[in-house]
Amino acid sequence: MPETSFRSGLFARIEGLPIIVVFALILGLFMYTAPEVFLAPQIYTTLLSTAPPLILLGVGLTFIIGAGEIDLSFPSVIAFSGYVFAVLFKEYQLGWIAVLGSLASGLLVGVVNGLLIARVGIPSFIATLGTQFFWSGMATVLSGGRSYALRGAEDSSVWQLLVGNFGDPNAIAWQDQVSIQALWTALIVVLLWFILNRHRFGEHILFIGDSNDVARVVGINVEREKIRLFTLMGGLAAIAAMMLTLENKNFFGNQGQGYLLTAIAAVLIGGTSIFGGRATIVGTVFGCFIIWILEAGLVASGLTGAWVRTVQGLIFLIAIVFYLLVEEPGRRVELMRRLGLRREAGRSFAAGRTAGPPRRAGPRQS
Repeated sequence: MPETSFRSGLFARIEGLPIIVVFALILGLFMYTAPEVFLAPQIYTTLLSTAPPLILLGVGLTFIIGAGEIDLSFPSVIAFSGYVFAVLFKEYQLGWIAVLGSLASGLLVGVVNGLLIARVGIPSFIATLGTQFFWSGMATVLSGGRSYALRGAEDSSVWQLLVGNFGDPNAIAWQDQVSIQALWTALIVVLLWFILNRHRFGEHILFIGDSNDVARVVGINVEREKIRLFTLMGGLAAIAAMMLTLENKNFFGNQGQGYLLTAIAAVLIGGTSIFGGRATIVGTVFGCFIIWILEAGLVASGLTGAWVRTVQGLIFLIAIVFYLLVEEPGRRVELMRRLGLRREAGRSFAAGRTAGPPRRAGPRQS
């Protein structure tokens, strides 16, 4: 009975609650060890202006990994789309046409990935690894290895509406430093949450993640949905590229390379299954928060650079293990059995089976 009430309680009703608890514990620890940083509002306004690209990439990867696929090409999409945006914006002064051109280039890469995977039949790991090298090379060749400084970008409507501040950009007060890109990111995340959890496309993606063959049996056009899936990822990577380029007021040919492992880690920390069939956008968002806040918190707490990566890896593992033990009764049973707590394990297993969520019966028809 206690296990049944546990599974049907908060942890079952609130999406991503285990990882939210982990984030709250880490934040509380840093508030204690570095209060001068984490009890000041400026650290959180910095979060709102620097975390959006990682969140957008993480949410896109949530769909990809939830479908049982992987995308390794999005760092090169950031480079290629960022180059398209920088050239059109700086060299040709095209403003909003530069935004459309950058978005179109990201969607193009996504369509190419989708066709290679869904139509040609190349495994997503191999296909996106190849396109990662290709589009990164294209960005380097076209740019000649140069960077582009977007001086005066803050005077344009593109900068003001995409990454500007809600208040006076020259003011010191933290209220004036809240970035507009945080609002756009929040709107995109909410929209994609509804698509994943309330729309046919999201349900189709999770069916595909369970089994391509079963998805076809229940009437899902697997090829079409995979093309849409990778096109979505390309579009989100292009938006992230524009935010990065405008926020830094500069384009670098390698500006997306640091996001590959961190975005994948955020998705897995958040609770999306690496085997597909289960995905959580809320978990991914808080996984991104954990990754962002860890480095700042560890440095602010006085750890040297040599220890930062070590502690990060340890916390990542603890977060994933905690999530699995809370969300999956079978794993708790196995752990307890190995610890010799067989009687309690049997009770947990029975309660978990009783309270487990019903399996999907088929895709929505409308």
